[in-house]
Amino acid sequence: MCQFVSRADDQKPRAAQQGAKAKTVERITPQIPKANRYQRDKVFLENADELIADENRSKDYQILRGNVRFRRGDMYMFCDSAYYYDKTSSLDAFGNVRMNQADTLSVFADVLHYFGDLHVAQLRNNVRLENRSTTLLTDSLDYDIAANIGYYFDGGTIVDNKNNTELTSRTARYEMDTKQADFVTDVHLISDEYEMNTSRLLYNTGSHIATIVEETVIVSDSNTVYTSNGWYNTSADDATLYDRAQINARDGKNLVGDTVYYNRKRNYGEARGNVVLTDDNDKIILSGDYGYHDEAAHYSYVTGNARAREFSQSDTLHLHADTLCTLLDHDSIRVVKAFRGVRFYRSDVQGICDSLQLSQADSILNLYRHAVLWNGERQISGAEINIHLKDSTADWARLPNFGLMAQHVGEDYYDQLSGKYMFATFDKKELRTLDVDGNVTVILYPQEDDSTYNKHVHAESSYLRLVLRERQQIDSIKMWPEVSGNVTPLYLLKRSELYLPDFQWYDHLRPKRPEDVFTDEDKMRQLMNEPDKQSRRRQLLSPQP
Repeated sequence: MCQFVSRADDQKPRAAQQGAKAKTVERITPQIPKANRYQRDKVFLENADELIADENRSKDYQILRGNVRFRRGDMYMFCDSAYYYDKTSSLDAFGNVRMNQADTLSVFADVLHYFGDLHVAQLRNNVRLENRSTTLLTDSLDYDIAANIGYYFDGGTIVDNKNNTELTSRTARYEMDTKQADFVTDVHLISDEYEMNTSRLLYNTGSHIATIVEETVIVSDSNTVYTSNGWYNTSADDATLYDRAQINARDGKNLVGDTVYYNRKRNYGEARGNVVLTDDNDKIILSGDYGYHDEAAHYSYVTGNARAREFSQSDTLHLHADTLCTLLDHDSIRVVKAFRGVRFYRSDVQGICDSLQLSQADSILNLYRHAVLWNGERQISGAEINIHLKDSTADWARLPNFGLMAQHVGEDYYDQLSGKYMFATFDKKELRTLDVDGNVTVILYPQEDDSTYNKHVHAESSYLRLVLRERQQIDSIKMWPEVSGNVTPLYLLKRSELYLPDFQWYDHLRPKRPEDVFTDEDKMRQLMNEPDKQSRRRQLLSPQP
């Protein structure tokens, strides 16, 4: 039998101070068997080894010792000793306190104060509440039995045993019926894979979903997530986050969007609305209306007003296309691709094409189909253009399958040069040399001493080499082995002879500032839908089987 420890006369039990209403003491008599013992608001004494009614000690309560058991509806309360207030169905319980409700709820503590008029149980010291697969640990728990809600207010922890998740906070409110918990102040959610820190968090132990309502940081080995609104399914390890959520991956990539979906198990994230994907290692920023990033595959893409900004040099490259993506190839080499309606701008070079690819393996920027490149006053066009970048600056370029270079000299006159294969070199962001191999055709308008144009030069050969000085002044032009052609005064020239067959001037589509990569979308779409005349010409010039 447990020994009851009496209190000082001037220190009344807690329930007596706050909830007991009885003015006189009456002996407790056994309940007859036919009595209704399921009255939810009534506490019945089921058992005690010793009962003491002492008017000198108190007129409000009885003293119970040894194997004490109470019953309130379908809930049982156990302890070593207690003060029992029969008139108000209140009690103070001490030592090995335990409460059981069917097979769903068990509560353990050192001390229990139950207030019958409030239907509230105050449990203190080493409190443990077990609700199916959920365990609540604290030193101070108030339990509203009628509403089936528990509160702690001086620090506590809820453990989701089924999901291996632990939540701690200064205060919390836990609804046993709905499994919903509201954690406030210094909230920490800890699992095997990540840790979540915030000032307030809602968590459901049934669905294992954490609802984020305040600024929250989620840290794991692979990334850090910043958000202030959304939900996180701790069982499925996926989240939908709102209000400019941000994911900072350990591989140097950061994803931001109005709405972000992230699946930790599959290591991928999606974002919608003002999406920004930053790659600090490769010095590139992708932005658009929709973004996707797969951490495991190292693959990312954006669509909808998509733009890439490459900032490895002081002069940023701005690139726009319907879809932009970055990936690692089978050799773990970073590759950047752009599809449909590509336009790019940098102060030294601008261009358009249908699709584009840049590989870090060879630092070659490949432009495909309706490719047009501008450098200074010159326009270079072809079915395909390959540009070699050295320190993110054009070093050389080639047109492997026919190319045409043109420069506006005045009025309707354009210097023009075409051939089957072209190779150009650049120095200090200027064209320095140009070599043309096969079917070389040239149209020139030499400037007279008085700065006028009155002659048209047409020449053809097999090879050509053009050398330029600084400021793009022509140093020399050499054509060999045989050259044919003519010089015609302009007044005798037919208009059809002004241009080479494949000549087109695309200056209206040339980006002249970073923002221009988004303009004239309809004209770009119309051009990219047209047949590639230069590709058709290449087919006609190729030997037939």
